[in-house]
Parts: sequence; structure tokens; C-alpha cells
Amino acid sequence: MKRLACRVGLVCLYLLTTLLTPSFAQPERAGTGATKPFVLGLVDVIQSKELGEARTLNIYLPQGYSNDSLANYPVIYLLDGSADEDFIHIAGLVQFANFPWVNLLPKSIVVGIANVDRRRDFTYPTTIQKDKTDYPTTGHSQQFIAFLEKELQPYIQKTYSSNPAKMLVGQSLGGLVATEILFKKPHLFTHYVIVSPSLWWDNESLLAFKPAILQPDFRQKTAVFVGVGKEGKIMEADARRLTNLLKKAPTLSVGFQYFADENHATIFHLAVYRAFEQFKKK
Repeated sequence: MKRLACRVGLVCLYLLTTLLTPSFAQPERAGTGATKPFVLGLVDVIQSKELGEARTLNIYLPQGYSNDSLANYPVIYLLDGSADEDFIHIAGLVQFANFPWVNLLPKSIVVGIANVDRRRDFTYPTTIQKDKTDYPTTGHSQQFIAFLEKELQPYIQKTYSSNPAKMLVGQSLGGLVATEILFKKPHLFTHYVIVSPSLWWDNESLLAFKPAILQPDFRQKTAVFVGVGKEGKIMEADARRLTNLLKKAPTLSVGFQYFADENHATIFHLAVYRAFEQFKKK
């Protein structure tokens, strides 16, 4: 049987309650002694050789989760997965989506990957000198992708009861690196949710790359959802260009939605929900 990571003692319990407990969940005690922390998940830490640093993972396990060998769950890998980023609301959305009366998703594990330096991890090298000067740590997505492939995915597979279904969810620069993975190592995930991708990076050079998904030997059935809101001419046009390119791949199921009433700050939650709806239909 696979072990649950971070069998918490007092230290991990402190991390859980401080990192994953909303402040409103701790009202003033009424003297009954019945108040206790409201815990949303687990905090795990793994040491990455590829990145040369420890990385924090926020883990949501579905209701009734079991490590029994007969039980296994899809895994949703969430970029920008810190507790003060997108982990809490996306974990809640996943829980809602697998309620029986909603039934958009099977019960799933969410792995929120907390950031250390998102510009470093989510961008490939740029030829634009101003970006090099303004953001000197950028350009190391290759190492981050190696971390996902060689360290994180094997660790999750070993530690948790998971099945081969793997979804990657990313927005903005997270959408950029998700697109890079889809183009260069598409086998790493079976589902991709790409929201407001920053494909303008390096003068849109990724859109000129010949992706592996168009190669005759790529046969993995893969589902992709691309979403963009009212986010400016370049970002909107690039998202449509990406979608049209993906539709040329015979083994991809591709969906696109333009969110006219949303912007870069408001689109993400609704877009992920729409992605779940699309994946359910396929």
C-alpha cells in the first residue's frame, strides 16, 4: 500500500492550519472548547535535484480517499498552486465538480505546485534584451519541465493512489509553460487547461515551433481547452492562433471559449469550470 506523504506531527499540523485554513474559519472561541481547525488538505515538500531546491506541494484528496490498491484517482496538477494563489478555490471547484448531482469530474487528487520564482520556471529563454534586463531570472522552463517529468509525477504516482489520467492547469505564464509542454512533451499529461496564455513571450516564438502533437508518431488521445477573456488584441489573437494550430492534430480534442465579460484577473475560475464541462462531453 502506498503511504500518505506528510504524516503530520505538530509541525505539519501547524503548516496545514496556517497555510490552508481561511482566516474566517477561526472565529472567537465561545468557551465551549469545540472550535477546531478547518483543514483543506495536506502540505508536502519534496527536494528537487532538477531545480536545486525544495518545492512545496499543496494536496487535496477527495472525500473517501483510500490508498487501497483497488482505488485510484486522476491527478490534477495546478500551476500557481500556493495557498495564497489558486489552490484553495480550484480545490473547491474540483470538489464541486465531482458531487454526484454535478458529475463533471470523477473524484480527483489536486496537486498545487507552490511557486518559488514563476518567471524563472514558466518561461523559456527570450531574445528580447529588455525582458532579459527587467527579468534576469527568466528562461529556465526546461528545468521546471524536467522537475515535473522526472521528479514530481513519479513522486505522486508512488505516494498517492493515482491512475494514468493527468491534467495540467495553468494561466498566464502558467498557460505559456503548459503550451510549451503540450508542444514539446505532450505525453506528460492527458488533459490540458490553458487559460490566457502569455504567448506574446519572445515575440510569439512558441507559435512558430513545430509541435510534437503534429508528428505522425504522436497517437495519445489528449483533451485541450483554451480560454481567453477581454485581455487585449495580442493575447486574444494568440489564443485563437493556438487553438487553430491544435485543431490540426488528429489525436487532440480541442475546445476554445472567449469570455467577453471577463478579464485577465477574473477569468480563471470560470474558465477551469468550462474546461471541466468540455472534458465531460468528450
